[in-house]
Amino acid sequence: MEGKNNKLSVRQQARLLSVNRSSYYYGDPAAESEENLAIMEFMDREYLEHPQSGVQTLATLLVAENVVSRVNPKRIRRLRKKMGLETVYRRPRTTIPGPSSLICPYLLKDIEITRPNQVWCTDITYVPMARGFLYLTVIMDWYSRRILGWRLSNTLDRVFCLEALQAAAEAAGTTPEILNTDQGCQYTSYEWLDVVVGYGIKPSMDGKRRWIDNVMVERFWRTIKYDEIYLHAYGNGRDAERGIARFIRYYNTRRPHQSLATQTPDAVYFTASQEVAA
Repeated sequence: MEGKNNKLSVRQQARLLSVNRSSYYYGDPAAESEENLAIMEFMDREYLEHPQSGVQTLATLLVAENVVSRVNPKRIRRLRKKMGLETVYRRPRTTIPGPSSLICPYLLKDIEITRPNQVWCTDITYVPMARGFLYLTVIMDWYSRRILGWRLSNTLDRVFCLEALQAAAEAAGTTPEILNTDQGCQYTSYEWLDVVVGYGIKPSMDGKRRWIDNVMVERFWRTIKYDEIYLHAYGNGRDAERGIARFIRYYNTRRPHQSLATQTPDAVYFTASQEVAA
């Protein structure tokens, strides 16, 4: 995989550059009332701890913990959809995707991941701010946990996901054999799959509501939210970008990981990459 061309085709680059740039972090953050923002931040924290919590459970908790005095389940459903959250059910998959969905098989079952750039993974999460919210996506190397690329956006579209992937490919100087995602609409679009396959990457997708299949990114969301995002009420997108960039540098270069024998993601990524090259 090291020798293949990592640049987007002219058609793919034109598609990216023709998209409205207001979708990026420096656009206005998504707006909601102060009460709705408080509800959304509560639901975000609850989702990290208990992703199986449903609408009725959340409604009860919001009142019991004095976030609001009363709340309509329809309101919770609307805000959860806006945040991109979905209850994780402990039962077999029952939802059948529509004919327009491009669902790819999950390729990581029974695969031993033994080196950097063998498998990358990506996901999107909600970022609360003082007067709005943004969305964050990252591209992570599964083996080393290193964050290779990331982007912020004020909309849940596929453009900032494509930009993060392009940034990761440029930073790494290569692309992975497999890229694992969930079944979100950003990743089941022709535009996304066209770029992924154009890079020579095999797309892999989690089972419906199977957050555990992308557990490496889910663990990172918990880390960055409790260690950075929840501690700072970002005033705007610029503040969010600076804070998240600072934390990702710390996470990659200085933060020891127990799962990596107390090494940092950078140390594991670059040491193992040199061994593979040798």
